[in-house]
Amino acid sequence: QSRLVESGGGLVQPGGSLKLSCTGSGFAVNNYAVGWFRQAPGKEREGLSCISKSGKTINYQDRAKGRFTISRDSAKNTFDLQINNLQPWDTARYFCTASSTRYCSGTYYYGEDLEYDFWGQGIQVTVST
Repeated sequence: QSRLVESGGGLVQPGGSLKLSCTGSGFAVNNYAVGWFRQAPGKEREGLSCISKSGKTINYQDRAKGRFTISRDSAKNTFDLQINNLQPWDTARYFCTASSTRYCSGTYYYGEDLEYDFWGQGIQVTVST
């Protein structure tokens, strides 16, 4: 089955860094615009960043600017989210997505769930002292 799977999450102290990876199986990720979301308990899902199919267009939502870096690797069929200087409010479950219909722009994140062809299962990031 075609799917996305996140990896690289875990427990980290404030100021630490993590690199989340999203690996596609059963399909070519480079045929899709891709992006990252997160959701903390009791809160709405937040868009973070996306990157276009070609990798030439990148968008960061305000909450992700400065400390987040998105990249993709066609050869590995993956895309990543590097997060530096993690803070407690970054604690959330992080999801990767791929869409054949939504372009990477400031509006990538506002589609209904079904507008994203693939969702990862999510991976927990916990930032705590």
